[in-house]
Amino acid sequence: MAEIKVPELAESISEGTIAQWLKQPGDYVEQGEYLLELETDKVNVELTAEESGVLKEVLKDSGDTVQVGEIIGTITEGAGESSAPAPSESAPANEQTKEEAKAEPAA
Repeated sequence: MAEIKVPELAESISEGTIAQWLKQPGDYVEQGEYLLELETDKVNVELTAEESGVLKEVLKDSGDTVQVGEIIGTITEGAGESSAPAPSESAPANEQTKEEAKAEPAA
């Protein structure tokens, strides 16, 4: 599991504000892909994933003030929700059949 930490931005900057998360928990991210935008008095920075995996949790939300070195999220190894198998197309047809079957005996 990799921790997402607020990086050192400049000598005189000790904190910043999360402008927005570009990824949501459960999203698969590639190493180097942008995760969030961080704003400070002097600079705005986009933080990238240090490794590929799934954004497991976001510990700080947009608008939160964070300190340099603070852990703001975690990435775990593995595939995200987008890689889950799609539901079978036959499932809705089976549900309709069950509904029709229920309707017939009631008549």
